[in-house]
Amino acid sequence: MRVLVTGASGFIGSHAVAALREAGHECLLLVRNPEKAKKVFKVPGVLYEADIRDAEAVRDALEQCDAVLHAAADMGLTGHDVDLHGANVRGLKNVLAQAVDLGLDPVVHVSTVAVFVPPTEPVITVDSPLAKPRNAYGMSKLYGERYARDLEGVTIVYPGGVVGPGQPTLDALNEGFRAGLRQGWPIVPGGVSVLDVRDLAVALARCFTPGKGARRYLLGGHFLTWEQVAAVCEDVTGRRVRRFRVPGALFRSLGSALDVLKRVVPFDYPLTRDAADFMLTLVPTDDVPTLRDLGIALRPVEKTIEDTVRWLIAEGHLTL
Repeated sequence: MRVLVTGASGFIGSHAVAALREAGHECLLLVRNPEKAKKVFKVPGVLYEADIRDAEAVRDALEQCDAVLHAAADMGLTGHDVDLHGANVRGLKNVLAQAVDLGLDPVVHVSTVAVFVPPTEPVITVDSPLAKPRNAYGMSKLYGERYARDLEGVTIVYPGGVVGPGQPTLDALNEGFRAGLRQGWPIVPGGVSVLDVRDLAVALARCFTPGKGARRYLLGGHFLTWEQVAAVCEDVTGRRVRRFRVPGALFRSLGSALDVLKRVVPFDYPLTRDAADFMLTLVPTDDVPTLRDLGIALRPVEKTIEDTVRWLIAEGHLTL
């Protein structure tokens, strides 16, 4: 089938395109910057230049396809200046609602475990109650989540912290790993779900069987405490990783202080108050139903982190 991929030149989107092609699908790549896409893909394929906030352009692209993977989104946890409402709300509506209206099948939306955070249970399941986030990113994703659930026939995938090689623009958890290996890991309550982008891409590609109707797949990945993250980093690098233990309340305050300081003196460190809240409250996810239904197995977290570190070094993002 011919699949429209939004966010095709992004981290998740670019890996998903490779997995979709390997599964035999043709991809139409909806991108804002064709030159970036040509750098990301050795063989770019068919490019469609558009902004997902432009409803007419999105509809024209959808009319050329059988199915859609909506992977475009903006991240706000690490403090970058992004248009969260434009991408995560208006853009989402333009893609999903029009895809359903045109009868595309399947319609697959990449959400996030953030819609369940802060959690109310010790393990997040696909049926866990939606959270009540205080940060702008969480609220934008929660609005999009509710909208997607109200549409008929939309498949929603909830990835955890996505890492791995080949990120076109360093961001999110890859950026966090660079900071942890450079400056040291904060040892705080909570933890992180580590999901290899290549495993996520395979999972997304396996959603493209028509006639299945609406489905929801939770795929958080391997849950690690922050002490375990530091220990795995030591194992894969063979070097001692610095740690600094911080009480949860102080860690939140530090995130808030850095938010203020970055407005005056911009600097490269991904901790924000929003990121601190996420780091302190995340719990494991129950991925078993997803792994079983899609017939996939996650690669070992040590391999994922090793490949991520090697890539960070090879691309000049990190020096050990």
